[in-house]
Amino acid sequence: MQSEKLIQTLLEQTRHIINQVERLKSYDTNHLMWREHEFSWNMLECLEHLNLYGNFYLAQIESKIKNSSSKNELEFRSGLLGNYFAKSMLPTEKLNKIKTFKSKNPLNANLDKTVIDKFIDQQIKLLDLLNQSRNVSLNKVKIETSISSLIKLKLGDTFQFYLNHIIRHLKQIDNIEATMKRSNLK
Repeated sequence: MQSEKLIQTLLEQTRHIINQVERLKSYDTNHLMWREHEFSWNMLECLEHLNLYGNFYLAQIESKIKNSSSKNELEFRSGLLGNYFAKSMLPTEKLNKIKTFKSKNPLNANLDKTVIDKFIDQQIKLLDLLNQSRNVSLNKVKIETSISSLIKLKLGDTFQFYLNHIIRHLKQIDNIEATMKRSNLK
């Protein structure tokens, strides 16, 4: 895939994500904190989970881009592991559950609407990093994963994995809303 086409696609996805989350600002806190049962996440917890991953990945991506001497390339070739991780994050029809690390599990955290602002700020930072990534190799710059510092993905794969993870949890938020509406009708 052409590097520029990938970056353009990721920029569009990020802008769409920002617009999608902006609407949550109009909801009251009770709506945002509704949960189906005691072990399910509410909307704010979904976003806080993403914020925790944003804290991990965005700082690292920024540092790697800033300190890279690699030059941009016309073509990006997804790695086997990176492609697998990115695709595994995409939501399926019936959202397949993936166990999260304890350090990234916000269940019952004391959250408020500032979680939404932080998430949007991270997405604005992501837009900036995507634009900066035009000056480095999406193939040669490597990013450590949250799974292990020994597992590193190409920058292009990391961006795709990171955005697919966000898309996955925004689908979860949509599902929470749909379940809430159904339960209110009963």
